[in-house]
Amino acid sequence: MSIHHHHTPTYNRAFLLGIGMNVGFVCVEAIFGFLTNSVALLADASHNLSDVFGLVLAWGATWLARRRPGKRYTYGLRRSSILAVLLNACILFLVLGAIALEAVERIHTPVSVPGTTIIVVALIGIVVNGLTAWLFASGSQHDLNIKGAFLHMLADALVSAGVVLAGIAISLTGWLWFDPVISLIIICVIGLGTWNLLRESIDLVLDAVPRGIDLPAVRIYLTELPGVVALHDLHVWAMSTTETALTAHLVMLAGNPGDAFLARISMELHDKFGIEHTTIQVETGNFLLPCNQKFCCESE
Repeated sequence: MSIHHHHTPTYNRAFLLGIGMNVGFVCVEAIFGFLTNSVALLADASHNLSDVFGLVLAWGATWLARRRPGKRYTYGLRRSSILAVLLNACILFLVLGAIALEAVERIHTPVSVPGTTIIVVALIGIVVNGLTAWLFASGSQHDLNIKGAFLHMLADALVSAGVVLAGIAISLTGWLWFDPVISLIIICVIGLGTWNLLRESIDLVLDAVPRGIDLPAVRIYLTELPGVVALHDLHVWAMSTTETALTAHLVMLAGNPGDAFLARISMELHDKFGIEHTTIQVETGNFLLPCNQKFCCESE
C-alpha cells in the first residue's frame, strides 16, 4: 500500500523579487568594477551573476517538480530540484576558480582602486543580498533547493561586508593588496558552503538516506509495530529536495492487518520522520529470507 502527502509551499514571489533585485545589483556592481578596476567588485558581481542563474535554475526546478506524473515519468519530474542544486554547485566552483586566478594575478600586479566607490557599491550589496536571503529564510530548513538560495544570498551579504572593509582599508592605508586578498577570502567563504551543498546533492543523486532522516529509528519503529516479526528491503531515499520516499517489507505471521493499519503506519512515518511517500508490503513469512536481507543496511 502506498500513501502520499504533499504540502510543499511555493516561493514564486521570492524567486521573482530575488532575481529582479540581483540582476539590477549585478549591473551596478559590474559597471563600477570595470570603471574602478576593482577585482573585489568584479568577483562579487560574477558571483552574484552565478546566483541569478542559480535562482533561475532553482525556480525552474520547483516548477518542474510540481508537474504531474506521466506515462514515462511515473514520479513526475521531482528530481529536477536535486539536479538543479548539483548543477548550481558545479557552476559556482568554476566561477570561483576563475576569480581566484584573477585575484592571485592582482596580488603580484596591484591595480589602483578607489576605496570610497567600493564601499558604496558593497553597502548596496549588503542590502540587496540580505533582503533576498530573508525571502528564502522560511524554506531553508526543509528544502535543499531553497537552502542553497538562502545560503548563497546570506554568504553574499557577508562577502559584501568584507568588501566594505577592504574599501575602508584601502582608503586609510593605500594598501592595494587588500582588494585581491578580500577576493580570496570571498572564495574561501563561498567555497565552503558550496562544497557542503555539492556533497549533499551528490548524496541525494546517489539515493543516500537524506540528512535529517534517522534510519535506525525508522527501523526500530517498523520492527516494533504490533504483529511484525521481521523487516527486510527497507529503503529510504529522496524523490526531490523536499520529498522523501520509503519502501519496506513487513513479515506478519497473522497476515495483512488491513488498510487502516497501513494508513496509520504511513501517517506516523510522515509525522515522526517527515517521510512523504510510503510503500509497505506485508508478507506472511512462508518463505526463507536470505540472511543478508532480513535487516537492510544493518552495518551502516
